[in-house]
Amino acid sequence: MSATDGGKVRKWPDLPWKVRLFVTAFGFLTDATFRRNGTVNRRFINLIDFKVSPSDKPVIGVTTSDIIVDPSRNLWFRHFVSGASKPGEKLPVIVYFQGGGFVMLSPSSRIFDDFCRRLAKELPAVIVSVNYRLAPDHRCPAAYEDGVDVLKFIDENPPAIADVSRCFIVGDSAGGNIAHHVTARAGEHNFRNLKIEGVIPIQPYFGGEERTESEIQLAGAPLVSVERTDWCWKAFLPEDSDRDHPAANVFGPKARDISGLRFPKCLVFMGGYDPLRDWQKRYCEGLKRNGKEVKVVDYPNVMHSFYAFPDLPESTLFLRELQDFIYPQ
Repeated sequence: MSATDGGKVRKWPDLPWKVRLFVTAFGFLTDATFRRNGTVNRRFINLIDFKVSPSDKPVIGVTTSDIIVDPSRNLWFRHFVSGASKPGEKLPVIVYFQGGGFVMLSPSSRIFDDFCRRLAKELPAVIVSVNYRLAPDHRCPAAYEDGVDVLKFIDENPPAIADVSRCFIVGDSAGGNIAHHVTARAGEHNFRNLKIEGVIPIQPYFGGEERTESEIQLAGAPLVSVERTDWCWKAFLPEDSDRDHPAANVFGPKARDISGLRFPKCLVFMGGYDPLRDWQKRYCEGLKRNGKEVKVVDYPNVMHSFYAFPDLPESTLFLRELQDFIYPQ
């Protein structure tokens, strides 16, 4: 049963104590980095955002390197290569956009380095984790432009052992929002080698002016709150925009028509304790109305960002769903 389905609404799922401690501390420290004037305390973020350098020595069988795309805007990606591939074999490529409310974290953040390393090994796949520009210094559509430019770059410069004709655009939370918009923009571009086979938004970050039932009932849930999402939208969206801007409310009153747009099959992950779940439902419904193929995986007992915690059983189920989508039988 979902956290919002009948009876008294629970705010938190059952969590191992280490996970509960981490998400409580991270939420508190995140709030401390968001200033009232709409800026971010980068020095404070750096105290909680532990960085990992790339390594040509395998860690859990995966090597990493950082590839520069455009030094003028610090656009680069971390390239994860699994040793599980056979000699001469090419693997599907996942172009990955990390979460962080559009305003913090990067491919070198330990939580995402660990996560992408796990994806590279378990799927297996080549991972291209994009260091897109962050708000509020670089507002929408900067992150979307960076994502499309990385696709163009790997189209012309395929990463080692990557089969760019089997490309999947993946993102979690704010990165799930970016994954959608990058895929939509890429649908208007003719690539020479790259083919986008699917898009996978993981608990994507969408919103609007309306307050949904899940946002109201799950006030106080781990990591995501109305106050935090409102702050991040204000930092990310163009100046003087409201939350019905099409970057946030993809199928809202100001949305563009995507019915005629090339858009691949879509796999969307949701969680019962995620205040954003009603916006994610509307996103899936909007895709279907526009004739797009969508599969929804909804775990009723998970919070926002569950996939980053291997101790949670749904994290393993999540990997199996990814495998089945990327390697269909």
